[in-house]
Amino acid sequence: MDNFTWLESWYQKHCNGTWEHQFGITIETVDNPGWHVAIDLNDTPYAILPNYQILNESNGDSDWIRCNCIDGRFQGYGDPSKLGRIIQIFRTWIENF
Repeated sequence: MDNFTWLESWYQKHCNGTWEHQFGITIETVDNPGWHVAIDLNDTPYAILPNYQILNESNGDSDWIRCNCIDGRFQGYGDPSKLGRIIQIFRTWIENF
């Protein structure tokens, strides 16, 4: 299963009539330019995961990525070519929980 389909499934699995009204997934652009992906883990089995710096790589203004989990929220930031990798990092992290 590709990462985007996996993320759709993960989201759908956690929509229970309540969770999606307070929490969810946000994918947006940033002006660096790049991507910001925020995934709420509150009210999921993953909410207990500790604050953690998952990845922080920078090879200049056009090649960078940073992913962490802070206060029950996964956040990934990356250059314009990193959206798929951010989702892959989230998937790998969750699947190894």
